[in-house]
Amino acid sequence: MQIEAMLKDAVDKGASDIFIVAGRALSVKVNGSIEMMTENRLSAANTEILVKDIYALAHRKENDFDKDGDDDFSFSIGSLGRFRVNAYKQRGSYAAVIRVVNFAMPDPKKLNIPDTIINLFSEKQGLILITGPAGSGKSTTLACMIDKMNENRNAHIITLEDPIEYIHSHKKSIVSQREIPTDTMDYVSGLRAALRQAPDAILLGEMRDLDTISIAMTAAETGQLIFSTLHTLGAAHSIDRIIDVFPSNQQHQIRVQLAMVLKAVISQQLVPGIDGTLIPAFEIMTVTPAIRNLIRDAKIHQIEAMMQASRNEGMKTMDMSLLELYQQGRIDDKQALIYAINKDAMLQKIKR
Repeated sequence: MQIEAMLKDAVDKGASDIFIVAGRALSVKVNGSIEMMTENRLSAANTEILVKDIYALAHRKENDFDKDGDDDFSFSIGSLGRFRVNAYKQRGSYAAVIRVVNFAMPDPKKLNIPDTIINLFSEKQGLILITGPAGSGKSTTLACMIDKMNENRNAHIITLEDPIEYIHSHKKSIVSQREIPTDTMDYVSGLRAALRQAPDAILLGEMRDLDTISIAMTAAETGQLIFSTLHTLGAAHSIDRIIDVFPSNQQHQIRVQLAMVLKAVISQQLVPGIDGTLIPAFEIMTVTPAIRNLIRDAKIHQIEAMMQASRNEGMKTMDMSLLELYQQGRIDDKQALIYAINKDAMLQKIKR
């Protein structure tokens, strides 16, 4: 199969991912389920040809892939869309997973992203985190927020991404999109440089390590608005993750700093719906004075209870969100339990 025809077929099917792995037929993921595009299994020779064709289509050399055994990059094709590629080697053969990204900006209404989340674009400074497991739609939520800011604020927005997924055109704002390592060496270098580029908002693709987290928090402390992601689930776990990255003798200082700069933590999961689609479930925590005190006083374990008591302020735990989806008939009891944080409590609520 020609590589462009394969990509078009995947887009037409509404696939989110394409899998090229030896020993398995060419496969796609549609609404969270993997299905085969062809009947014949791919051989190691087949996958090598396909992966090399992708590199040729992206006008990219295979040096990094051959040296390190894996490689991340993205490319676009005319009217089809944008594709994010992770090429890797498994059992000595070439393999790749390709994420399909539409050219058009996602519509938060169609994706059921609450206005409470999108409206965080209006914050002027501080740190806003979007968290959740890989493939839960964090990049899409961030793209919606940046697009809303682009439409409504006269600002300079800088994004640091590895690689770039959604392409933002200049609207009311100027959007500078920098890809790692094509446009800047790494997140740390790009973030340091961004602070000298008159930013009003900075999107940091992922807070991966101590250096990146430290600079992001310092930038937020000095008046920048920082958006970023973490591969954690739940506001309390995300806060613990940030604090635990630092040596124990710095953690008290980091709690104080985080309490000052953190504006909101949004956690999300994609849950299989009764209609066969994936339904987003969101946990929403905005940092009130009470939550600020809990972070500063190392009482992170009390945050969930505080969120449950702050529903009238727009907060919602993940289990509250899942229970709502179940009560609305959008997900079944099995999925509500599978994705729940506190499964025993969820079971009791479902029984009631």
